[in-house]
Amino acid sequence: MADKIRVVVLGASGYSGWELVRLLERHPGVELVATAANSEAGKTLQDLDPQARQHPLLSVEAALDLKFDACFAALPHGVSQQVVAAVYDQGRTVIDLSADFRLNSPEVYERHYGVPHGCPDLLSEAVYGLTESNRQSLSRGRLVANPGCYPTCVLLPLGPWARRGWLAGAHIIADCKSGVSGAGRSAKIGSLYVEVNENLSPYQLGNVHRHTVEMEQELADLGLGFELARLTFSPHLVPLSRGMLGTLYVPWPDGVTESELRHALEQDYHQEPFVRVLAAGQTASVAHTSRTNLCAISLHPVVERKILILVSSIDNLLKVSASQSVQNFNLVYGFPETTSL
Repeated sequence: MADKIRVVVLGASGYSGWELVRLLERHPGVELVATAANSEAGKTLQDLDPQARQHPLLSVEAALDLKFDACFAALPHGVSQQVVAAVYDQGRTVIDLSADFRLNSPEVYERHYGVPHGCPDLLSEAVYGLTESNRQSLSRGRLVANPGCYPTCVLLPLGPWARRGWLAGAHIIADCKSGVSGAGRSAKIGSLYVEVNENLSPYQLGNVHRHTVEMEQELADLGLGFELARLTFSPHLVPLSRGMLGTLYVPWPDGVTESELRHALEQDYHQEPFVRVLAAGQTASVAHTSRTNLCAISLHPVVERKILILVSSIDNLLKVSASQSVQNFNLVYGFPETTSL
C-alpha cells in the first residue's frame, strides 16, 4: 500500500495509550497524525512517559478536527461511544479499546456499566476484535471493539473446544490474576503501592465483574448454537506491574480423549503467530508473554477427577489492548498481521 494510513490516538495518556503510540511509531504503513488526552492537553507525551517522544497532547476535539483515516480510541467506558459514533459516521475506521461496543445488547450494557448506551444502533456494526476467532469479519470491519483483558485470557484457550461443542452445558471456573496496570493510570486507593505490594487480593467475587457477561456472550458465539456453557469468574489483583494469568477448570467432555483435546488446541493455533500451545509438561507463566503480543496456553489433565486445567498467559497492556488493536488494524487495512508486532 503506497500511501500511509493517517492515524490519531485518543486517550494517549494511559498505559495502553503509551504502548499503542510506541507500536504505531514503528509501523511502516502508519503516519501518526496526533495524540490526544483531554486531561493532559498542552503537555507532551514525554512529560508523562520519559521513554516517549515529544508528541504534543491535544484535546480530543482538536485531534478530531484534523485530517485522518483511522482512530484508536483508548477512552473511558461511557465516554468513548459518542466519540466513536462521530468518527464512524464520517466514514473513518475506529478501533475502540473501551467496552462500549463489545456487548450485543444495549440493555445488558446499561445493566453492567451503569449508563444507557448512547449509540445502540452501532452495536450491530461492531466486530468483536478477538483476532484469532474473528479474522474474516475483521478484514471487512470499520468499527472494531477490542476485547477486554480477562475475556482475551479466557476465550483464547477455550475457543477451540467451544467450537467443537465440547463445552456444551459445562460449568467452567475461571480463576484469573492481573497486574496492577490493568486498573489504569488514575489514582485509586486499591492500586497504591503500599496496598498492592506483598499482597494478593481477590475482588468483585460472585460473578459481578463486568467481563463475566462479555465472556459468556462470546462463549455462546464460539459455541455455534450448542447449549451454553456456564462460567464462574474470580479475578485477583497481584503485585505485578503488568501481566495476566488465567487458570481455567473445565469438566472433561464425554467421549473425548486427552490426545483429541490437545490436538484441537494445536490444530487451531499451530499457524497463529501470536498463540503458543506449550508442550505437555510445560506450564504457562507470566514470563512467557510479558511485553509481547503472545498468548501462551498449557493443558493439565486431571485424569482421575475428569477435570481439565488450562493455564493462559498474556500481557494485559499488549495482547489485550495496544498490540491486539494494532493486530486488528493490520487486518482491516490489509497489512501483514505481524507488522510492528
